[in-house]
Amino acid sequence: MAGTVSVEQAARHWVNPLRDPRDKRLPMIAGPCAMVIFGVTGDLSRKKLMPAIYDLANQGLLPPGFSLVGFARRNYADEDFEKVVIEAVRKHARTPFRQEVWDSLAAGLRFVQGSFDDDAAFATLARTLAELDKERGTGGNCAFYLSIPPNMFPVVLDQLSKHKLAQPGPEPDGWVPWRRVVIEKPFGHDLASAKALNALVNRVFPEETVFRIDHYLGKETVQNILALRFANELFEPIWNANYVDSVQITMAEDIGLGGRAGYYDGIGAARDVIQNHLLQLMALTVMEEPTSFEPKQLTTEKIKALSATKLVYPLDETTARGQYTEGWQGSEHVVGLHQEEGFDPNSRTETYAAITLRVENRRWAGVPFYLRTGKRLGRRVTEIAVMFKRAPHLPFDQTMTEELGQNALVIRVQPDEGITMRFGSKVPGTGMEVRDVNMDFSYGEAFTESSPEAYERLILDVLLGVPSLFPVNAEVELSWEILDPVISHWAAGGKPEPYEAGTWGPISAEEMLAISGREWRRP
Repeated sequence: MAGTVSVEQAARHWVNPLRDPRDKRLPMIAGPCAMVIFGVTGDLSRKKLMPAIYDLANQGLLPPGFSLVGFARRNYADEDFEKVVIEAVRKHARTPFRQEVWDSLAAGLRFVQGSFDDDAAFATLARTLAELDKERGTGGNCAFYLSIPPNMFPVVLDQLSKHKLAQPGPEPDGWVPWRRVVIEKPFGHDLASAKALNALVNRVFPEETVFRIDHYLGKETVQNILALRFANELFEPIWNANYVDSVQITMAEDIGLGGRAGYYDGIGAARDVIQNHLLQLMALTVMEEPTSFEPKQLTTEKIKALSATKLVYPLDETTARGQYTEGWQGSEHVVGLHQEEGFDPNSRTETYAAITLRVENRRWAGVPFYLRTGKRLGRRVTEIAVMFKRAPHLPFDQTMTEELGQNALVIRVQPDEGITMRFGSKVPGTGMEVRDVNMDFSYGEAFTESSPEAYERLILDVLLGVPSLFPVNAEVELSWEILDPVISHWAAGGKPEPYEAGTWGPISAEEMLAISGREWRRP
């Protein structure tokens, strides 16, 4: 009939009726689309991705026709896949289970069985997406999530290109669907491999359609760094070398390798955490104020910050690495790294890494940045501690200030998300005794609504096409430029220094700071 509009044609010109685009307070709702997860039967998909997709749907942030396609070697029917998804949702979702939400989501679930080099399987995937477009009104829009080992990227990317799934041509009505790819870390294992990986990805997907996920950047507290710095005039005058003595960025874990020994050996703490998580946290801490919070402006300032970041030499004195030995984690006695199942006892892979950096610009000249990460440390914590200089003159007797440390502003990323300020205060009494006290802000106490999981925010941003929280090529390569000399230096040296489980790392890490009269903050 003349004038009839199909479901998929209507979807292509869909406008969210619930949101005025001028109102930035209301959450964005994704337009018509589908997502394909490669490696959908893995732990990441079951524990994080599928629950996050359900949570988004439960909050009304996904379009009614959203469709999820799983791709894996398992011989599942669509009904089997549905059982896998609902089990993951019931076990790991953040929001309560609602049958009506599940029924709507389940109607768009599909499964494609096959290996990554199977042409027939990718032909089936192409047909499945075309059918979903007609049945569900996805508009031909699709995000491909590569939840697979990096060595499988070339095969999958070549298949997506070969079957014209990566960059589809315009439809008869002129509509050009979008296609995006999501890549999980690690983004290479050194600068050369990162450049090769970036070139490989960009050969199939233009850079503006590539979303490299660092789940830390989706955490509420990480984004609050920007609010803390640029929404408050209180901190700007002291956020510089005139007042800041040093900055310590810590990601500590109280767990060992467990069943990840095979994956972890050869990667190590520096590659696993410092190259991505900690350098991104540092970039947000030191960057200049962007002209706006548009993605390109944020990226520009982070790139400038990483470009100014340099190692401090000599590396024998300004870096430290270690491997945990048996010890006590709280009341539990735990085995050492070399007793972990599947770990090579002769391995030189570090489970603790610390480096010293400087930022060569006017704001931060002379301020050392200490980055550390490790397993089997004193407790699980991720934080950014801005340590301020001591007062140049204290008009008190020394005995009155023996317990007075440095002022500090501590941004707690996890757990107990929030911000702590440490400053000196008089102890009640007749004398003038001064000691440290804390002023604390906790997300859990200040806000009634719970924070979304990092993967909720990141997946929604992928579907919206908002790249603010995703590192671009230049950020990845700059991070490897910073870290590569450390990795090479360690490779040429001896074995990592042992440290007892439940402590805060090797002695060399303490000596790193002691050289300049500093010490690590104990979280």
